[in-house]
Amino acid sequence: MAEHNDLGKLGEDLAAAYLEENGYSIVERNFVIQKAEIDIIAQKDSILAIIEVKTRSSLDFGSPQDFVKQKKIQLLIKAVNAYINDREKDFQEDLEIRFDIIAVHKNGESFAIEHLNDAFYHF
Repeated sequence: MAEHNDLGKLGEDLAAAYLEENGYSIVERNFVIQKAEIDIIAQKDSILAIIEVKTRSSLDFGSPQDFVKQKKIQLLIKAVNAYINDREKDFQEDLEIRFDIIAVHKNGESFAIEHLNDAFYHF
């Protein structure tokens, strides 16, 4: 596996652990439909968080969340619509869907994690 893929996998693992430590349950990881992928789907109370994880080895070229572009947002919305339509019977009726970004970057010998709730809205 390429080094950047290893870093991305590590970032997703760190993000999932962070979410679980903060009371979320991981519903699914790496849900793929056509060209769209959701990194993590997690639930906490009545919130279903659709989470894009961005990991960078440094901040030299910007924050990880700066790399979530409009095309990726459109693909996430497409994927979550398919996911919910396929599994609507599995979820409570008053479930709120929220789009989050978890930004992970190397900070010395460790990694810093920033969780951005409601990072973007779909219409």
